[in-house]
Amino acid sequence: MTDDPREGPDRRTNRAGFFARLLVSVILTVALLTIAITGILLNHRRALGLMPDVSRSSSTLFTNAMPLAELAIRARAAGGPVAGNTDIDRMEVRPSDGLVKVRFSDPASTEVTLDIYSGETLNTAGRRDVFIRKLHSGEAFGKNGILLGDAAAIALTLLLIGGSWYWLRPRWRKR
Repeated sequence: MTDDPREGPDRRTNRAGFFARLLVSVILTVALLTIAITGILLNHRRALGLMPDVSRSSSTLFTNAMPLAELAIRARAAGGPVAGNTDIDRMEVRPSDGLVKVRFSDPASTEVTLDIYSGETLNTAGRRDVFIRKLHSGEAFGKNGILLGDAAAIALTLLLIGGSWYWLRPRWRKR
């Protein structure tokens, strides 16, 4: 044992605590930066060309639309995924625009846009914003990624509350 007060079990504990906080801070900083940057990209995905833009309007009654099952068959025929995966991930119906967007579960997230009244193919393209959305939500890394995103959000909330408290407290004390 040395007589130096800077050595010993307390110092080792403090150093371990410092490095543990540093590691957690770095991980949460990367997560928060990812969430912030992908959030900006998602907010401007149309302007950045990350998703196809099909703008239309329709005055036809929705009751005249084709059945969804028929539209799904036409979407598969019109340009379903090249990889052969014809599993439909989702169908987004927009009656006011007169279209349905059929997204497939392939790696490119292929989306076929059809006219809901005639079944005509309006657009077929991969959705480049789907991966960014999954990265933003943490889905790209599985359940642990979602939990890390949640931890980053909680940490950010606590940092904001703590920072506000440290800023407000001296001002309240002066009164």
